[in-house]
Amino acid sequence: MDSAELPAGWEVWSAGETRYVLAYRPDIFDSSEFPAPCLPTIYLTKGQRGRRPGHHQPAPDDPWHVTLSLEPEIEVTSARYDDRDEAIAGVHDLAARFAEGEFDPHEYYQVPREDYLDELESLVGP
Repeated sequence: MDSAELPAGWEVWSAGETRYVLAYRPDIFDSSEFPAPCLPTIYLTKGQRGRRPGHHQPAPDDPWHVTLSLEPEIEVTSARYDDRDEAIAGVHDLAARFAEGEFDPHEYYQVPREDYLDELESLVGP
């Protein structure tokens, strides 16, 4: 997966054989003005996302998971796919929907970070 193929604002943050991490606008949400955990992130993983590294190697028939988070404890949506190509297409779709403003970040916070949410709203949507 190449950052050039992703919707505007998204970058491949890290890549591996069974795990990709994509970040939204790391130039803005860079931890100097906003807390580091506020970086909107899409995870693409084979097998269970929460597993400890090296603890469990995914089996060939494990599904792929695509998860959008606004920060580690703020999950917006997730989906499961049977193969890698479908999962990558799911990442592209989810990244585009996020960048187009389909998700209202205010809906996912019990204690909102107003400055962060204002900045995020200025970057996404119509």
